[in-house]
Amino acid sequence: MTEEIGLFEAMYTQKAIRRLKTDPIPDDVVEKLIEAATKAPSGGDRQPWSFIVVRDAEAKRKIGEWYLEAWNATYGQIPAPTREAMSTRMKRVIGSAEHLAFHLAEAPVFVIVCAQAPPDLGGITGASHYGSIFPAVQNLLLAARGLNVGATLTTLHKMHEADVKALLGIPDNFETVALVPLGYPVGKYGPARRRPAQEVTHWERWGEQKS
Repeated sequence: MTEEIGLFEAMYTQKAIRRLKTDPIPDDVVEKLIEAATKAPSGGDRQPWSFIVVRDAEAKRKIGEWYLEAWNATYGQIPAPTREAMSTRMKRVIGSAEHLAFHLAEAPVFVIVCAQAPPDLGGITGASHYGSIFPAVQNLLLAARGLNVGATLTTLHKMHEADVKALLGIPDNFETVALVPLGYPVGKYGPARRRPAQEVTHWERWGEQKS
């Protein structure tokens, strides 16, 4: 197993990795990532998550087809002039996402993150409910970074939610919240370029800087 790195190094170098090698990911690595996900906090300690590890080539192929169809119906519709006018950074992001759309099935592992609708709240979903799911997804992504496994949070498969649920036998009272493809990265992780924290921090009131 790859030597682990520190928490802050993982956070400061984490980014969406969409270009993945086809080399297999050992089961013990996948299990460690999911175990890390289950340590996340959740509202009322409900722990509403379940994880489906998909390695079957035919299942990945079918999900990949649905994902590409969703890509073509959304981001694939961006006109060429609009793409040409994008910043270099956005062109890189769109190009990376497009690569994943066309090569998703080649990722050695999919982790489908599922959320159970809270029955004691009438099956209501929303920000408070998803707030109990995405910390688990972030734990998984950070753990992947820590073990040098490429990963990214994707949701385009949800345009075929019913199809994915039928294919994988997911119960009616669960929904698929995210699809996380896993694979060793093509290239390497590096410092994440983000807006400086001071640009997005307000002290006491909106627009106020630290005194």
